[in-house]
Amino acid sequence: MLRRTSIATALLVIASALPAHAQAPAVERQEVGNRISENIPAIPAELVERLNRYQNTRGAGVAGWTKDGCLLVGTRFAETNQVHRVCQPLGMREQLTFYPEPIGAVAPMPAAGSRDGFVFSKDKGGDEFSQLYWFDGGSREVSLLTDGKRTQNTGPLFSPDGKWLAYRSTARNGTDTDIWLRDMATGQSRPVVTAGGSWSARDFSPDGKTLLVMKGVSAAESYPGKVDLATGALTMFPVEGGKAAFGDFAYGPDGKSAYYVSDEPVDGKPQEFQTLRHHDAATGKITVLSGTIPWDVTGFSLSEDRRHLAYATNEDGISRLRVLALPSHREIPLPALPVGVFGAGVFSPDGHRLALSINSATSPSDVYVIDLRDARLARWTQSEVGGLDASKFVAPTLIRYPTFDHVNGGNQGKSRRTIPAFYYRPANVPAGRRLPVVINIHGGPEAQSLPTFNPTAQFMANELGVAMLVPNVRGSSGYGKTYLSLDNAEKREDSVKDIGALLDWIAKQPELDSSRVGVVGGSYGGYMVLASLMHYSDRIRAGIDVVGISHFGTFLKNTESYRRDLRRVEYGDERDPKMAEIFERISPLNHADRIKAKLFVAQGKNDPRVPWTEAEQIVKAVRANGQPVWYLLFNDEGHGFRKKSNNDYFGAASVLFWQENLLDEKK
Repeated sequence: MLRRTSIATALLVIASALPAHAQAPAVERQEVGNRISENIPAIPAELVERLNRYQNTRGAGVAGWTKDGCLLVGTRFAETNQVHRVCQPLGMREQLTFYPEPIGAVAPMPAAGSRDGFVFSKDKGGDEFSQLYWFDGGSREVSLLTDGKRTQNTGPLFSPDGKWLAYRSTARNGTDTDIWLRDMATGQSRPVVTAGGSWSARDFSPDGKTLLVMKGVSAAESYPGKVDLATGALTMFPVEGGKAAFGDFAYGPDGKSAYYVSDEPVDGKPQEFQTLRHHDAATGKITVLSGTIPWDVTGFSLSEDRRHLAYATNEDGISRLRVLALPSHREIPLPALPVGVFGAGVFSPDGHRLALSINSATSPSDVYVIDLRDARLARWTQSEVGGLDASKFVAPTLIRYPTFDHVNGGNQGKSRRTIPAFYYRPANVPAGRRLPVVINIHGGPEAQSLPTFNPTAQFMANELGVAMLVPNVRGSSGYGKTYLSLDNAEKREDSVKDIGALLDWIAKQPELDSSRVGVVGGSYGGYMVLASLMHYSDRIRAGIDVVGISHFGTFLKNTESYRRDLRRVEYGDERDPKMAEIFERISPLNHADRIKAKLFVAQGKNDPRVPWTEAEQIVKAVRANGQPVWYLLFNDEGHGFRKKSNNDYFGAASVLFWQENLLDEKK
């Protein structure tokens, strides 16, 4: 059903809010199913056809192994990502789940378990109140494991014998994320960690009697411990230096020693990066296993027999894999892997094979399997690229541009700080042509943009001749704990200044047109878009804000309670009068009159992270100053658009927005 109405902005805000010189722009509103759009023109059929092949690329990600040696993979063949089974290299993908909502986490029953199947998570309309379900491998029946209410249930983890399932849940009070334990035979569930805060289960001991756990506070602060599953006794481990970040955490072969990732000080010396470490329970000795690598270890995995450990590092945005034999820690030979981005993989039940999902800038994610016995690599999936010629895809180059401050502070004898960015430059550009530019800013803010496959960047480069710059401004992960902390609390706008420095860099590049620059970003990246428009509207033509924060105070007030304290650590506490004053000063909502560039705001109605009210209020405020705004709202989406038809529409509308507001050299 389609409904179309035309109303004036004066109906959305009181007339007195309009500046005397502003003229209320008309608002053209359409409702099509779950989609509400305002001021978005009809998408031309020609554009839909040009985009079609790019929007029909798809990838595949490994979720785990079945008992019989097949792989469970996540991929999309219709609207959403579902679980499929593949039993040989480049074999048929058998779809196992069929839901209108995408599948989240997947945890297969261990080989030693008495049942065959897997646990998976699924929410409704992107609300992130995920429930856990059991898929029975024999009957193909699905049963609900959690309460089915407005609770978040994530992180399923089986004990080695498959008897117990540990998971994270907000079921106790809706705010704290506790650790629960389910007896898979009786169906009885009980909380085993209720100490308050955000907890996750990391690894069962080989005998299934204890569970390693982690309390997360922020990207830079977490606390490890263990819980005795019989008594419920929780023991926290000491943290060297008192405060540190921790990643994966697992028992060694003896069931007492442990492997973990941390940036704790080593021999009293502070560490910038998270390294893989081994704690010998018998001697108390801690060995840093990745100490020669000046980059973060992003994660590791252990084989079920705990005879091998695989770990991945993030080396300036490119992943590197290493596999160690245990307990000797001898590195074993591996085949050459495609250059790209991947995690530590998943070991087969017999421990002889390791499955990886490998993604690159010119290829969607696909599943590869390494046979550790002969260092042989086999490709198990080959995903579609919409019939496009993949050889014409643009691979980005890594550039670094100078920003406003200097390393270690000050400006006397110190080197200028540089910001890393990936630069997608169209091929075969005629001499003398200056390219329009889109700056794509990641969210998080502790995330990191990586050179992964981006069909939008490929379309912009190959079809529209638009360059894309993807910066990792201060506050991004992957570049050390100091860099991660440079935008915290009162330093929030320093990251916006990094975008100003990128505008300076663009102006100095002979092939780029500094008069035609756009910005796009989601979540925290959406805030960065609005803040960039607030500060640099004279240098930026247009911006697309996706599920972005428009006022930190209202965001923290309205975000889901289980996320609030975690976000306060990063952004600051709105209850502190000094911090509240900073929020009033830096929030784009309070300076909407300074946003003169064209704006497109897109949002999911069910977003639990950045509530849809953040989008509504910035749209109204900018329109109140006489500026037209494109606005898109999906009633069946949350923090981002996971349904193909919704994402396709948003993608087409975004391209149309750039065509109308960025590509014309005369505007």
